[in-house]
Amino acid sequence: MALNHDGTQMTVREAGKKGGDVVKTKYGPEFFAQIGRKGGETTKRRHGSGFYETIGQKGGQRAKATSGERSAV
Repeated sequence: MALNHDGTQMTVREAGKKGGDVVKTKYGPEFFAQIGRKGGETTKRRHGSGFYETIGQKGGQRAKATSGERSAV
């Protein structure tokens, strides 16, 4: 497990944030936009554009089930 500067153990979340901050400093925020776009295009090519609609509906159903009825937007 990774350690903080004071020698205490770092959580996975803290380690991920630290790594992300280093990448952001090294490559800039545009890098994250570029790799996100690339990943989205790959997902669309592999699963089709309807995939996003399907997962959006599933996410909405889960949110509705956990927090009650949502108002229409």
